[in-house]
Amino acid sequence: MPELPDVEGFRKVLAGCARGRTIEQVDVRDAGVLHGVGAGRLSRDLEGRRFTELERHGKWLLAHTGGPTVQFHFGMTGRLVCAHADDAPHAHDRVLFTLAGSRQLRYRDQRKLKGLWLAGDPEAARLLDEQGPDALAVSRADFDAALTGRRGRLKAALTDQSLLAGLGNLLADEILWQSRLHPSRSTGSLTDGERAELYRTMRRVLRTSVRAAQVPPRDDWLTGHRDAPDPGAPCPRCGTRLRAGRAAGRTTYWCPHCQPAPD
Repeated sequence: MPELPDVEGFRKVLAGCARGRTIEQVDVRDAGVLHGVGAGRLSRDLEGRRFTELERHGKWLLAHTGGPTVQFHFGMTGRLVCAHADDAPHAHDRVLFTLAGSRQLRYRDQRKLKGLWLAGDPEAARLLDEQGPDALAVSRADFDAALTGRRGRLKAALTDQSLLAGLGNLLADEILWQSRLHPSRSTGSLTDGERAELYRTMRRVLRTSVRAAQVPPRDDWLTGHRDAPDPGAPCPRCGTRLRAGRAAGRTTYWCPHCQPAPD
């Protein structure tokens, strides 16, 4: 599932492929990924315009055109691909933006759980308004404010997009492992020092992941071991066999030695 680093990578794909280029044609091959706008209106509103400024907030990507703004959300399997206009479409290419210079920006998505909105649509506005501060840009003070006194478990708080936008399953597990905090720890039980360390670790993990355009499966990270064939792969820090279970509704990995369970 695309998380903040992946979407930042898609922003760079869009910038390199399409920014400043005239949108010559919009071909909607599957209207199931459109929300609040039909294929005809999308084409009419965008053809002849250029993608100008590009923004990312959490897992959302906003592409301004000097007119309507296209909002992308990639769900579980979405991505942006830059291709030549003459290249045969992939089976999962849902919307094709043909650009000046024979380039084509493609929204590709197998499962079609999210898709495209135009800014100004009430649903699009509501979805963005519900987002918390971007996890890469949030200040320490706002981070503390989001977590201090909050009820519930720590992993659920980190993946709650209304608190912090952009963190998903892989990032939350990696940040908690590097912070030595159990995913089922009560959020409100964190000390000031633990919150400070959690914030520093989140920033470090995000910066590294953004450079890789993904949460990298490094040998010295939890992410490099969570999909090992052996379900009890050793912790890359201490060698203890990793545990897996459900937290915040998702499969979660942790080290029982480095991340002691709460009492």
